[in-house]
Amino acid sequence: MILPIGRREVDRFREIVAARLGLSFPEERLDDVAAALRNRSDRVTAGMAAAYVDLVATEAGWLAEASALVELLTVSETYFFRYADHFRALAEAVFPEIARERRHDRPLRILSAGCSSGEEPHSIAILALEHAAALGGARAEVVGIDVNAASLEKAARGRYSDWSFRETPSSVRERHFTRSGRDHVLRDEARRAVSFELRNLVDDDPAFWREGAFDVVFCRNVTMYFSADAAKRVVARFARVLEPSGFLLLGHAETLRGVSNEFHLCHTHETFYYRRRGAGRAGRALRSGEPGTAPARTTVALGSGWMEPIERFAASIQSASERIAKLSRECRDDAEPGAPSDAPSAPRGAPAGTWERDVAIDLFRRERFGEAVEILRTLSPASAADPDALLVQAIALANTGEIAAAEGACRRLLEIDCLNAGAHYVLALCREHAGDGSGVLEHDVTAIYLDPGFAMPHLHLGLAARRWGDAETARRELRQAMGLLPSEDAARILLFGGGFTREALVRACRTELAALSGPA
Repeated sequence: MILPIGRREVDRFREIVAARLGLSFPEERLDDVAAALRNRSDRVTAGMAAAYVDLVATEAGWLAEASALVELLTVSETYFFRYADHFRALAEAVFPEIARERRHDRPLRILSAGCSSGEEPHSIAILALEHAAALGGARAEVVGIDVNAASLEKAARGRYSDWSFRETPSSVRERHFTRSGRDHVLRDEARRAVSFELRNLVDDDPAFWREGAFDVVFCRNVTMYFSADAAKRVVARFARVLEPSGFLLLGHAETLRGVSNEFHLCHTHETFYYRRRGAGRAGRALRSGEPGTAPARTTVALGSGWMEPIERFAASIQSASERIAKLSRECRDDAEPGAPSDAPSAPRGAPAGTWERDVAIDLFRRERFGEAVEILRTLSPASAADPDALLVQAIALANTGEIAAAEGACRRLLEIDCLNAGAHYVLALCREHAGDGSGVLEHDVTAIYLDPGFAMPHLHLGLAARRWGDAETARRELRQAMGLLPSEDAARILLFGGGFTREALVRACRTELAALSGPA
């Protein structure tokens, strides 16, 4: 007999899981919650869901069930050297940078949070042995933590099947593992560098989470399951335990946008990761191509016709802007002295020099970018430092051809909020104007990483890729842009669309895709 599970039991269970593990399950994932509740209540309380919920609401009951519930409610997919680009960045950029910044001789300390069955921390230990010179002779100590006791028991054994090595070079496997039947056993040198602890990321422990305890934190594909509040608390804890020059690596689908401003965004080795903000050189962001990092893998050749599609857009925008400016001058010349201007002004009662977003938006709507620039230049220092004001100023400056000033506004904005996708997109436009293809790629890709739902960098990158001769990337990005534009926020279309309507931008995507002879 299958006993029914009511919504009340599912909601109570979901609340307990959220409080205990920080995991968030929106309405569309209620079936996953109900399935986990059904699975465990069938096994533990003879199918009585309410009784099972009562059990896990107690401390003892929760401790007994936590590992099983984690297995059911999260994906624990892992293998050695998963996300190879992260490990290249670790060996070739992070290790040398930490070696330069180190102020004492203690071992390099690395945390692997949500380490599952141990492939990640053991990969880190192997990498540290393989790249000992990059660490300046420092010994690495890796701590793996997880809430799943069964996974940690497997991790501690250091014994793995062939499936765990599907992205591991055979030479690395041969150097660091011995064969035992059908399994591979980690050799002692790497195994001694790793320790494991049963820990819940949402639980505090001042002795473990002490300030400056780690140089690097891996927490990949973990915070994506957390509620917004839990993610903020956990990332704040990472910021506290990292050295000022410390690094944080998240999963490819995870960003700190809207979560934390305590880190710089780094981009090398075709991947993104974070560095804690700190004083002096410590805590500065790393970028592809700078000393100490491997050069960016993607190189861009700017042909004579590289910017033609974008130039067609720009010519239309410039023409429209010139018409608006001419009409505005004519209206002012014809106006009688003292006649009221139709230029928007700050709302009644607003102090002079304050930032009023609606005023700037209205000017953008009428393509009066020059007036927007002048208003923004008169702001008080406090208002001028507002991130929204800086972004609008950068867009307006770019639209009036003041490219260096637009880049300056973007750089000031990124000093305040280095995870601002809009600033990176405007920088991509500025780099296009300078003929810097690598800069276009860097900032468009960064904007997309920070906000995958932002249509304009997809469109811009698609147009660029077409001219670079990369038809596959062009099709992918243009299709992505065309799919995102119908639901793109109207204010973002107005700010970033260069004077084009949503429909015109969709038509541009369709036209470019047709030119690529690919289906729209």
